[in-house]
Amino acid sequence: MVLGQHVSPIPAGLFGLRPGPAFAAADALRVVLRGKGAHASRPEIAVDPIVMAAATVLRLQGIVSREVAAADTVVVTVGALHAGTRANIIPGEAELLLSVRTFDEVVRGKVIAAIERIVRAEAAASGGPADPEITVFQSFPALVNDAAACARVSEAFGSDLGQGLVLDPGPVTASEDLGLLASASGAPCAYWLLGSADPVLFAGVTSLEEAEAIVRGLPSNHSPQFAPVIDPTLRTGIAALTSAARAWLGSTSEQGG
Repeated sequence: MVLGQHVSPIPAGLFGLRPGPAFAAADALRVVLRGKGAHASRPEIAVDPIVMAAATVLRLQGIVSREVAAADTVVVTVGALHAGTRANIIPGEAELLLSVRTFDEVVRGKVIAAIERIVRAEAAASGGPADPEITVFQSFPALVNDAAACARVSEAFGSDLGQGLVLDPGPVTASEDLGLLASASGAPCAYWLLGSADPVLFAGVTSLEEAEAIVRGLPSNHSPQFAPVIDPTLRTGIAALTSAARAWLGSTSEQGG
């Protein structure tokens, strides 16, 4: 059995658990656009990779909005753009780092192919002197939770921690490579979100819509402002993992000592 949890800006004390495809597949790509460096005062003799990169970043946004069906969940994010060192120098190349999230393998292939097409087309349109370099340097599949295992975990949480604490967060576009352990071993997987936001922020909330609005306004995972409230997050997380493990291992009394 593979069990795991990850902090999330939902209220501390609650859990997000979804059977089936629960967390997106992730691909990380490195794109190097080749230009021709020159002095900033003479752009006419250069091929500016920064302009090329800017056009590429904007064009990539059209993949999700114009090339993928609305029913398919896809994210394409440019997380880094590196180019140049001085204000008066046009550099010779620019580097983009991309993050792609998908749930369907066919859709994933379509998105990767669209990225490659757009990158090469923008380089050609800019008169790039060399083909761009496109590398997928990290990739792992969607995490799929076992339905029976999720039901068992939910039952254990209800018995040990209290009723009504487990919510279905819907498909999460964040990714988690823990699923590789399950697929490699053939064991079922149950992976959930652990609430870490201060419950005081949700005092007086009477609807799911209100709670979702508060969560959207909180710093997300990987934000420099993301700061889980220590208590009860830590205490609840320990209790949750213990409860889930005991659902398969059984108590000491059940094992005879």
